[in-house]
Amino acid sequence: MKQMFAALALTLAGAAVSGAGELPVAPNGIACLTDYRAWEAVAPSWRDDRGQIRVILGNPTAMKALRSGTRPFPDGSTFAKLAWSAKKHPKFPLATVPDAFAQVEFMVKDGEKFKPTGGWGFARFVGQELKPYGKDASFVLECFGCHTPVKDNDFVFTHLATIP
Repeated sequence: MKQMFAALALTLAGAAVSGAGELPVAPNGIACLTDYRAWEAVAPSWRDDRGQIRVILGNPTAMKALRSGTRPFPDGSTFAKLAWSAKKHPKFPLATVPDAFAQVEFMVKDGEKFKPTGGWGFARFVGQELKPYGKDASFVLECFGCHTPVKDNDFVFTHLATIP
């Protein structure tokens, strides 16, 4: 089951950036990562206010910390959050499935480099063209502001989804 969910997440992640050429860079200097397509699934999520299906992936450093309960997360921990608009499955309307790719967001842990935002760097790339989000580097205050309620979990909302 875990492998099937991870395969689904990776397939969707790969589809999100297929055909991408030069990698875009966020206003704060974080480039759109590509290696996240090989990361493990942490958990799915649903955003009511945006009507989005999301899949959160973690790199090996983040996954090790999640599994062991290590907080704060060690430097090098990185999460990717992929988001799609949602639609009803045309052959099975009780099911909600991904529609258009909306964005990919990254949280990159570097305690020294990103000290003002709890040690985390944030980046968002919007749409199929992966357009960098934000007019300047101050966009991270918007991201960090949303994450402050989970300061006790090192500013990370997501927990590993349980799998038997």
